[in-house]
Amino acid sequence: MPRNLDMTALRSFAAVAEAGGVTKASGFLNLTQSAVSMQLKRLEESLDLKLLERSGRGVVLTGAGEQLLGYARRMLALNDEVFGRLTNQAFEGEVTLGVPHDIVYPAIPQVLQRFAAEYPRMNVRLVSSYTKGLRKMFERGECDMILTTEDTLEAGGETLMTLPLIWIGAPNGSAWKSRPLRLAYEHACIFRAGVQKNLDEAGIPWEMAVESDSTRTIEASVSADLAIHTVLEGMEPPYVEKIQHGGALPDLTTKQINLYVSDLAKGQAIEDMAEFVRQAYRGL
Repeated sequence: MPRNLDMTALRSFAAVAEAGGVTKASGFLNLTQSAVSMQLKRLEESLDLKLLERSGRGVVLTGAGEQLLGYARRMLALNDEVFGRLTNQAFEGEVTLGVPHDIVYPAIPQVLQRFAAEYPRMNVRLVSSYTKGLRKMFERGECDMILTTEDTLEAGGETLMTLPLIWIGAPNGSAWKSRPLRLAYEHACIFRAGVQKNLDEAGIPWEMAVESDSTRTIEASVSADLAIHTVLEGMEPPYVEKIQHGGALPDLTTKQINLYVSDLAKGQAIEDMAEFVRQAYRGL
């Protein structure tokens, strides 16, 4: 009697092999780690072969696993092609895009509009958080691609643009003249420590006047002239403006806007989404 391979287990095996571990693969597959581990166990039992070996915090393929991976990729590709062609749902599914709060505008609405026009049957899940949080989600396989604001570029990423940080305050505001200088920042803002260091080096006393986990709270406080804040040039939110301080405040550093695309996220839709993101930011 012929035996059949479990395609779901085979997909989990391929994802784990390509991700180098169960944690990232489970996030990408939208399954629990225990569910993925169980599928791998069933696959090994059905073949009576050891396919994966633990190595540190990840896994490595055995000789049998390396051989199976080649077959698995071809079988999964053929499986997906059959469903795509016979059901006319080649571009149904979901893309998860992670973007820091402060660089969503003005580029991301353009990206979403363009993607929706090209792939009307696909859903885009937009995750807006801080760079540190987005990187953790990306490492767990919970985002297909993320944008970050960083000082340097990590392995596997690409820099879309480099922009200077600028001081922002209320239109015609005077909070920037106060001493100690009143600052408003989110708790997890990646710019916060660097700005404080710049002020210390310039000999300007400061205090955290407004702290919050909400970007909207920070924006409202700044627009009310209660404190000042920093953003990447060109990314200023409404109701605030760049402070023309004439040298009364220190110049700030530059930051890179970087793009990372998961090696588990494949297909034309993913490639096009990444290209739409590149074009939107480079066109600013």
